[in-house]
Amino acid sequence: MPGDNAAAFTVSELSGRLKRMVEGEFGHVKLRGEISGFKRAASGHVYLCLKDEKAVIDGVMWRGVASAVPFAPQDGLEVIATGKLTTYPGRSKYQIVIERMELAGEGALMALFEKLKATLGAEGLFDTAAKKPLPFLPRTIGVVTSPTGAVIRDILHRLEDRCPTHVVVWPVKVQGEGSAQEVARAIRGFDALPADGAVPRPDLLIVARGGGSIEDLWSFNEEVVVRAIADCSIPLISAVGHETDTSLSDHAADLRAPTPTAAAELAVPVLAELRNMLATMTLRSERCARRYHERGRERLDALVRVLPKRDALLGPQRQRADEAARALGLALERRLALGHRQLDRAAGALRPAMLAQRLAAAKDRLASAGRLLEAAHPEKPLERGYAWVEARESGTVATTADDARKAAALRLHFKDGTVDARVERSGPTSYDRKKPKPATKPEQPNLL
Repeated sequence: MPGDNAAAFTVSELSGRLKRMVEGEFGHVKLRGEISGFKRAASGHVYLCLKDEKAVIDGVMWRGVASAVPFAPQDGLEVIATGKLTTYPGRSKYQIVIERMELAGEGALMALFEKLKATLGAEGLFDTAAKKPLPFLPRTIGVVTSPTGAVIRDILHRLEDRCPTHVVVWPVKVQGEGSAQEVARAIRGFDALPADGAVPRPDLLIVARGGGSIEDLWSFNEEVVVRAIADCSIPLISAVGHETDTSLSDHAADLRAPTPTAAAELAVPVLAELRNMLATMTLRSERCARRYHERGRERLDALVRVLPKRDALLGPQRQRADEAARALGLALERRLALGHRQLDRAAGALRPAMLAQRLAAAKDRLASAGRLLEAAHPEKPLERGYAWVEARESGTVATTADDARKAAALRLHFKDGTVDARVERSGPTSYDRKKPKPATKPEQPNLL
């Protein structure tokens, strides 16, 4: 206004006064509203808006607070946020710094429950076909629960009463900040144990917690727990809450137990009943074996009564044996007589005169063969003036005149030695000269 001498505020001064005014007037407040524009920064801080039908306020949760929220905030979820109302001078906006967040009533939790159930069910985490059968008599049972509550005592007592079994407990928090992560790590830790390690790998897992409100049991509805149960290769029983309580862990597990005590009953049979059953089966087996033996004896006796007597069965065979014995004796006598006759003939052929006659005939045949061999000797004709002609160089016998002419140098074998010769002239033999020439027919004079 004209004449106004009031000093002007700087923007920072005004923002600071507004900040002090807002923080001093409201301090800590509790707001109920619907989450909108939910974002989680890389630093871990969460930025969101809380709104109702007529207004919207910005909100921020620092990383430490955001990690402690027992559920997964998301758009559309109605919550109650407790925190400090302040301003952000850089944007001239007021906001709430959230220090605690909880769901706004059971209806909101159930809506979130149904939404998570539909989402995870669509991925097949609750499929019945993926359920694994429980072992009949597990040697080691792993239990994921609080080590100080009544739940673990009830499980151990029930197992001791029914069938004492080795139990390995993985202690976890079952409620509050970080409980869902601990439960998931315990399940995956049991599943990662080697079969031959220092800590025995369980044949069966029990995830258990006592009863409580839906908020108390919410850790077992968290996605991290449900996925750990669905991925576990060890058969798993979920025993969360009382009989009327249902969690998403129950849907993902291989079997749901209404209570932790019931889980112990489902895990093992009653040892006394097993012993009674074995004793009954043993007695029945003995009775069956005895009855089978008795019936076999009866059937054998019945067969013995209808079988023919031994003498009746063996009579024909005995008669045939006697006949064969008699025939064998006669055959031996005939064979012995024949042998005697052959021996007599052979003995007669061995008399001295017969032997001398055969010896003389053999000598004559031998002398005849000797004479024949001597006459066939190639040097025998040399004694009668014949000579044996041989080619000197080749050593082959020249049997014809043509062979002698071709050899030129000859060697003549006589009775008392050899003489070398050479072919000087080739002409007709004396036989050819003495052979008369054929008479020639006189030529007929020409009459014309």
